[in-house]
Amino acid sequence: MAAAVSMGKAARMTSSDVWDAQTAARYDEDSRFMFAPAVLDPAVDCLARLAGDGAALELAVGTGRVAIPLVERGVPVSGIDLSGPMVERLQDKRPDIPVVVGDMATSSASGRFSLVYLVWNGLGNLRTQSEQVSCFRNAARHLEPGGRFVLELWVPGIRRFPPGQVAVPFHVGRRHVGFDTYDMATQQGTSHHYRRRTDGTVTYAASHFRYVWPAECDLMAQLAGLELESRSADWLGTPFTDDSESHVSVWRRPA
Repeated sequence: MAAAVSMGKAARMTSSDVWDAQTAARYDEDSRFMFAPAVLDPAVDCLARLAGDGAALELAVGTGRVAIPLVERGVPVSGIDLSGPMVERLQDKRPDIPVVVGDMATSSASGRFSLVYLVWNGLGNLRTQSEQVSCFRNAARHLEPGGRFVLELWVPGIRRFPPGQVAVPFHVGRRHVGFDTYDMATQQGTSHHYRRRTDGTVTYAASHFRYVWPAECDLMAQLAGLELESRSADWLGTPFTDDSESHVSVWRRPA
């Protein structure tokens, strides 16, 4: 079966890092902790429930970590992603998932959807406020009346900075150590990843982001004509509090 891929006109008009072929080839292995059932199943359960009988669009669909199990639940899923190599990895696994290769802030997928979603801190890949606002507007354009936009995003770890500290760890494991550095004047940040490979070598990689507060997300949603429906700390519905380090927010396009 031929891969259902189309090219978005705005594929190169973005501030985002672009995942290359080498990164795409090892992405699933490097991110395997995000494929664990305890992590993935609650997200898929929630998204399937919100999609109902309608179709879903995933922004930054990547290699299909969420899209594929959602399709297996019976939800038709389309995708948009900036990285051609990542999309190739996805369609090696599921060539029936249509994907637009382009910028999630401006590229259009065919049809209208009951659900648009952006998971695992993907909004931060857009490194300007204007692009992030455009992303909300693009999500709203793809929604049917009454449809929902779901965002999974971390809360910036600035509260964890003691005087003189320049970085915040976000993962410390046997094979991977990661920490973020922040520029608080510009809301720019860099994620630093150190990975120990099976041959004993250690690799370094960095990705760049713009961090966003939940209240700023609400304003972006308002500018896009969306209304906040719910916010929790995670996919399980844990109440969002001052101490929450992430949020799953749902905005609705008015009917």
